[in-house]
Amino acid sequence: MASALGALALPSTAFAMGEEDRFTVSLLKHSNDGWNTRPTALRRLLQEVEKRTSVEIKPPADGDHVGFGPDLFTRPMLFMCGESSFEPWSNERIDMMRQWMLAGGFLVVDSSEGVSDGPFLRSARRELARIFPDEPERAIPKDHTIYKSFYLFNNDQHPYAEPHGRVQVDKSLRGHFEGDRVPVVISSNDLLGAWARDGFGKWEYDVVPGGALQRELSFRIGINLVMYALCVNYKSDQVHIPFILKRRQWRVR
Repeated sequence: MASALGALALPSTAFAMGEEDRFTVSLLKHSNDGWNTRPTALRRLLQEVEKRTSVEIKPPADGDHVGFGPDLFTRPMLFMCGESSFEPWSNERIDMMRQWMLAGGFLVVDSSEGVSDGPFLRSARRELARIFPDEPERAIPKDHTIYKSFYLFNNDQHPYAEPHGRVQVDKSLRGHFEGDRVPVVISSNDLLGAWARDGFGKWEYDVVPGGALQRELSFRIGINLVMYALCVNYKSDQVHIPFILKRRQWRVR
């Protein structure tokens, strides 16, 4: 199932339509302040996406953002981060976010707090419950497409099932579901903190307790999230085809 917004964001190499057609992500300016706690993180993530995949990207400026307006519907994927509470959104904003997600928008809510139930996450969950009154938040199963959209997690060769981040507060990504699609993912582990790097190439935050491996796995789950935004559940049935063909002794090119 390819989303409407995701389809608009797919790389357009064949048509050579220019940089404006490349995939990018932005921060959601969810309140007047406290919305930009990791300004360098998304640019660093997309640099790794471009390096490791065939997706053509347009790196955002540090702190690139979109608010509650028409530009929201030009962005297929948004991150929302913070470490403090914020005021409830208006009903108009709730309706806009619901329509954006139903149209294919993909939101990643990532707490910078380093705890599982801090003021930012409580505020975010309050608003998400208004957007999805009939679909309560739940853990994303380990066999979900998010864990295999590019890198394979939780298998015999790669047993790391945790989503990782700057800290390891929660062993599961969580989210709200629309059928088998997940339009919003919630992380308590500060993924953006693991990606943040200053202009001199220095990591801005230590990653604990796993150090370099945990940071690498944080980038891998971030790349999986980007690929999920582009492909949604298309990868669910496709990801294991090479292994099936090998088992049947068919040639895989």
